[in-house]
Amino acid sequence: MHGCFSTDNKHRVRLNIVARILSIDYGKKRTGLAVTDPLQIIAGGLATVPTSALYDYLCDYVSHEPVERIVIGRPVQPNGEPSENMARVQQFVNRWRKAMSGIPIEYYDERFTSVLAHRAMIDGGLRRKARRDKALVDEISATIILQDYMRGHPRV
Repeated sequence: MHGCFSTDNKHRVRLNIVARILSIDYGKKRTGLAVTDPLQIIAGGLATVPTSALYDYLCDYVSHEPVERIVIGRPVQPNGEPSENMARVQQFVNRWRKAMSGIPIEYYDERFTSVLAHRAMIDGGLRRKARRDKALVDEISATIILQDYMRGHPRV
């Protein structure tokens, strides 16, 4: 945590600024990313990057923004069994933990996030052509993972 003071001299109040939480919807080709605001109140889409560039992208991002933890979707089938993507996700997690142990990475169930992302796009009024944008679906899925994580881990 980093402390700072408000600029209002009448009401000098100490504000606690915390690091962001970043979430990953890891895919074979593309990976969706979402991040909280510094106070960890709101989750929003960050980007969709080629999975081959994910590690470098994240290293660059955490060098500029304080990140408290990373939440990565655990790819499982509806019956709870690991999906075919789990081995790739596990390799990435192992690489991250070895190189960046100061920023913990943890799994979070990502079942049905793509379905929820499509539903959010429809409810948001996006046209059919926009809903076919898989990069947007990945970013929204990462946002849903992060929102669900935050709901289950409220800050006190």
